[in-house]
Amino acid sequence: MAEKKFTILDLINLELSGYDALNLKCVAGRRGLSRELSDTSINRPGLGLCGFFEFFPRSRIQLFGSSEVAYLNRLYAENRTDTIRQFFTYDILCCIFSLGQEPTADFLEIAEEVSCAVLITDLEPSEFMARLMRIFSNIFAPRKTLHGVFLEVYGVGIMLSGHSGVGKSETALELLERGHRLVADDIVEIRCVNGNMILGSGANTLMSHHMEIRGLGIINVAQLYGIGAIREQKEVQLVVNLEEWDSEKIYDRIGMAQKTVNLLGVEIPTIDIPVRPGRNLPVIIEAAAMNIRLKKMGYNSARDFNKNVLRWIETGDAQVAYYGTEDYY
Repeated sequence: MAEKKFTILDLINLELSGYDALNLKCVAGRRGLSRELSDTSINRPGLGLCGFFEFFPRSRIQLFGSSEVAYLNRLYAENRTDTIRQFFTYDILCCIFSLGQEPTADFLEIAEEVSCAVLITDLEPSEFMARLMRIFSNIFAPRKTLHGVFLEVYGVGIMLSGHSGVGKSETALELLERGHRLVADDIVEIRCVNGNMILGSGANTLMSHHMEIRGLGIINVAQLYGIGAIREQKEVQLVVNLEEWDSEKIYDRIGMAQKTVNLLGVEIPTIDIPVRPGRNLPVIIEAAAMNIRLKKMGYNSARDFNKNVLRWIETGDAQVAYYGTEDYY
């Protein structure tokens, strides 16, 4: 179910191109364009046109293909408008005709009477449904905003978090100097797509590619480093928490146990990096990004190191190194 107001007119006005374009135009029932989508599923209304209305999903978009249009033409030829009138008594959300097919004159007339929007697209039904579901999964995805800097480092989406003044923007600036890309600074909007993927982008498209550097002010990353230094969105694959060095805290030195943070119901790997003078944070973050890529390829450095240590202990070399040859033998 949709969580935000989104109307049929909003659907038509979406600025989509390429493999996302819906190619919609309204041919009747323009007063119904203000109807709000409450169900993002799609229905093929063949049974309804035949008069079977039990469990009829009237709140869904009704998609007409070649078979439904052929049946409408048959009803029109037989002057059987009663079936169509019964169809529209169910307060239909909207009707979309695929393959550029146009509905019959009586269908358009009745749709106009009941203010039900009738749209036409030149796409095939299966392709239209795939595109529409992909668009809906993005529009109605659960979302929230986070404070941090979001970058792409070696193809890995990394979210830098930490309290204000810890050095997130300065670290991101050095990463940009090293050829990586900025997605958003300061306020990052994340959304859960398909239930298992977290996508991040700038909460404000006009400001997302600007950075605030204390002592320098606001800089435009695209203007300073070129258009190749930015991107609009990226999957969040690692959260790096920058924090002041705490001498009493025990930091992970091997990496056997992978910590995660829950973002909109999805567990994302996270690491804590202590900040203190002399630590090269950009290099550490680059190494973390490459390590994430290795793990996705099936190689875990910490696990491999642990296996080598166990193998070394099992051979007896560890006892010899510790006790010496005379004590051991």
